[in-house]
Amino acid sequence: MRWIRYTDQTGTHYGQLEGERVRRVDGTPFDAWTATDELTTLDRVRLEVPVVPRTFYCAGLNYAAHAIEAARKQGQEPRLPKHADIGYRANNALVAHGDNVIIPADARTVHYEGELVVVIGKQARHLAPEQALDCVLGYTIGNDVSERNWQRSDRTFWRAKNTDTFKPMGPWIDTGFDPAHARTRVSVNGVPKTEFPTGAMIYDVQTFISAMSRYLTLWPGDVIWMGTDGASPDLRGGDVVEIEITGLGTLRNTFVQEQ
Repeated sequence: MRWIRYTDQTGTHYGQLEGERVRRVDGTPFDAWTATDELTTLDRVRLEVPVVPRTFYCAGLNYAAHAIEAARKQGQEPRLPKHADIGYRANNALVAHGDNVIIPADARTVHYEGELVVVIGKQARHLAPEQALDCVLGYTIGNDVSERNWQRSDRTFWRAKNTDTFKPMGPWIDTGFDPAHARTRVSVNGVPKTEFPTGAMIYDVQTFISAMSRYLTLWPGDVIWMGTDGASPDLRGGDVVEIEITGLGTLRNTFVQEQ
């Protein structure tokens, strides 16, 4: 099942995607809901981010090639993480599929990061790895846009990772997706740039959820961005970035230079 969050002339709703049609739902996928008889088409609604998370988690350096590349650019020996290492992002940076990403006027080195996003569906604490997927509603796609100069110079990632519009997410939540054999492909202006096996993580979804739930309560609607592999070219105003995860969908956003 694919859940979308959308806005039409009557307000913002959750719906279930049926091909190119959307069936409105009373309620949300995180609590009681009822499918209605109200149908519309995708081209008549505005897609919103599929969930506004209570807590926005992100994995750090969770693919080997990306960790090695990041270390090389800093003139350091690569050190792969010894355990599942989690961080946070800010909701102010979220934008939907199709929305513009604004490159600030003083930004110099802006990169994409195509990521699998886990959407939590049930409250969870103290889960063993073999139980961890029981709390997952489904998956969506994220673009962890990053300004590398700020990332190196700022004590925290407050603007390098969390500038307004730097976190596109969508287009929907797929409850039946399995990342094990999927591939993540990123293109810029229709030209392929990055491709990697989605499931080739240093630490998988189960490991992260189990480790996190030892200390943190996971709540319905929380999201966990699972990291990226490969390297991005420098992005410029007018670039269109598409992140496809096979079997899950495509997240597309245009980058616009602030004047």
